Amino acid sequence: MGENRSFCSVILVVLLVACASGEDPYRFYNWNVTYGDIYPLGVKQQGILINGQFPGPQIDSVTNDNLIISVFNSLDEPFLLSWNGVQQRRNSWQDGVYGTNCPIPPGQNFTYVLQVKDQIGSYFYYPSLALHKAAGGYGGFKIASRSVIPVPFPPPSGDFTILAGDWYKKNHTDLRAILDGGSDLPFPDGLLINGRSSNGYTFTVDQGKTYRFRISNVGLTTSINFRIQGHKMLLVEVEGTHTLQNTYNSLDIHLGQSYSVLVTADQPGQDYYIVVSTRFTSQVLTATSILHYSNSAGSVSGPPPGGPTTQIDWSLEQARSIRRNLTASGPRPNPQGSYHYGMINTTRTIRLANSAQAINGKQRYAVNSVSFIPPDTPLKLADFFKISGVFSLGSISDSPTGGGAYLQTSVMAADFRGYVEIVFENSEDTVQSWHINGHSFFAVGMDGGQWTPASRLRYDLRDTISRYTVQVYPKSWTAVYMPLDNVGMWNVRSENWARQYLGQQFYLRVYSPANSWRDENPIPKNALLCGRALGHSTRPRK
Repeated sequence: MGENRSFCSVILVVLLVACASGEDPYRFYNWNVTYGDIYPLGVKQQGILINGQFPGPQIDSVTNDNLIISVFNSLDEPFLLSWNGVQQRRNSWQDGVYGTNCPIPPGQNFTYVLQVKDQIGSYFYYPSLALHKAAGGYGGFKIASRSVIPVPFPPPSGDFTILAGDWYKKNHTDLRAILDGGSDLPFPDGLLINGRSSNGYTFTVDQGKTYRFRISNVGLTTSINFRIQGHKMLLVEVEGTHTLQNTYNSLDIHLGQSYSVLVTADQPGQDYYIVVSTRFTSQVLTATSILHYSNSAGSVSGPPPGGPTTQIDWSLEQARSIRRNLTASGPRPNPQGSYHYGMINTTRTIRLANSAQAINGKQRYAVNSVSFIPPDTPLKLADFFKISGVFSLGSISDSPTGGGAYLQTSVMAADFRGYVEIVFENSEDTVQSWHINGHSFFAVGMDGGQWTPASRLRYDLRDTISRYTVQVYPKSWTAVYMPLDNVGMWNVRSENWARQYLGQQFYLRVYSPANSWRDENPIPKNALLCGRALGHSTRPRK
């Protein structure tokens, strides 16, 4: 009863403020997170459902909408949701990772209050704690352009979300026990498309019409390739950036990435395979769905079309072909090309090297030799309440150390309004996928071998895309330019969920000495407190 009163109070305050100030629209969601039996690979598993659904309900929003999402945790363990690619402008308080938020205790509620400020595009949400993502709990997140902003293609006849990725038959608790015991995860058991295995999902289209497909890789460990039998795909958007509209037969989508394509139903009236398959794996896993023409005269025929398997150069060349549409509007009416990212002087270079090492006889992963361990108190709360001993700035180096890995709660200091060059260096034999919360960055270069200052001569300083998740190929590097335009405590992590769980992550503290609400929102009144933040107050005591 008390939780319901608290939620209603939040809504009442929000509505009063919105009506008084003429703010952007509000959308309200009330979610109950439960366990439930699911059978995605034909075996009964304990899944995580949202309002009884797996995947969870889709969020459909418009640029600048305010979202009020009340989450009740009916699980038997703490829970958090995070929002992959949603930048949380001035508002890392709502980011939903353990470095910023206390988990929602079992049997309790937390209401996220976030705004999709100055964003468009295709995203997803997911559970961020305790390998819950391996049990589901994820869903699509769409941000449409405002009606007054031109979009560089005609409105499609339909808009489909595809959440694809690898899956295990083991429950998330068993997978977590494997990692806690010092081992890596085994090879996945299969792939899913929208929570179902092969031919378990159908997308119905009308012949002659064009449809938008938003595809996200929500898996745990594996890159995928996406294709549709007999159909070309026109790439139009990647993680909030309108792209040059190149045509592809198939697309590599790495962990945590989202792509948006237009597909015209221009083939004879029948059914066709939609295919995802694993990339860069010795054993190739495949899953299919059905593209069903409404006037279909027959079911799918023949084997699903094959795709690339272990070819790295093919994938690298495709990645380089993805370019920003300089004349198209983004979330604002000004052209995307009006931001000349390549003409801004960088203020700092950060080189980040991933590594796989054993610490105390157990498998761990590290960044610049530091393997992250969660603190007893969320970093954002410790910073705000000035609680000493939780973390120290400078606990991770700006460049690779070459030394042995060690355990540390790693936090890197950064200055608000800086403009940094970040080089991800991968000396391992596996593809890496890196994500930075709270920011988008310009992927200016990627290549094989060792990065050197001379590598900057090959940077694309004119029309690369900005995004929030980028791949680094084996024995290769990827460089990005990133404006530090969002004050807060932000997670930098591997999108390989075993690697981030075992330490391949850290936090970037973007700091403004002004301590102004113009730079950062105040701590939410309903912020959950835990660890050493217990006993503090989110508002001054009278």
